[in-house]
Amino acid sequence: MSWNRQNTIALAVTGASGSAYALRLLQQLLAAEQRVWMMLSDAARIVMEMEVGISLPESIEEAEVELAKRYGAKQGQLSLYGRNDWMAPVASGSAVPRAMVVCPCSMGTLSAIAHGGSDNLLERAADVMIKERRQLLLVPRETPYSTIHLENMLKLSQIGVTMLPANPGLYQQPESIGDLIDFVVARILDQLEIEQQLLPRWGV
Repeated sequence: MSWNRQNTIALAVTGASGSAYALRLLQQLLAAEQRVWMMLSDAARIVMEMEVGISLPESIEEAEVELAKRYGAKQGQLSLYGRNDWMAPVASGSAVPRAMVVCPCSMGTLSAIAHGGSDNLLERAADVMIKERRQLLLVPRETPYSTIHLENMLKLSQIGVTMLPANPGLYQQPESIGDLIDFVVARILDQLEIEQQLLPRWGV
């Protein structure tokens, strides 16, 4: 498989609740022959262990190997970057991926993106996507939303950033938590125009 910008997705995971969404999305992206440039915040690691029982090694290299093995990544298909890895391709507009997803997206990260923060690689990568006018999709996971949260979402939406809250629907009559997770992941894949079989098409 030849990896290029057209089949490269940046996936950033923050410390908001909902790490299962991110891992299921990672699995689906890899299965769809997408190259994934992945970023994990420190809080994301803690939440991942708490919610799904996955404790990743502190070493970026070892964590990358573990995730690649767990989710069946091919050679060179998955790259994991640390918060201060400024040499990562996502830090520059010259190597911008086709799209970037922040899933789940904490309100702190959303605020930083809305105000042009670049204090770590995740924020810088999002800033690059905005300035290069590439697809940026945020999956906020918080409730209730404050006025500040809503104002930040509006600001980003007005410049073309997609807001896709982790709000699973019930009309498909889910029978498990996995079904609820798949609902959200399916909508993300639809936005990325990646074929998915997780959610039946309405009326089809």
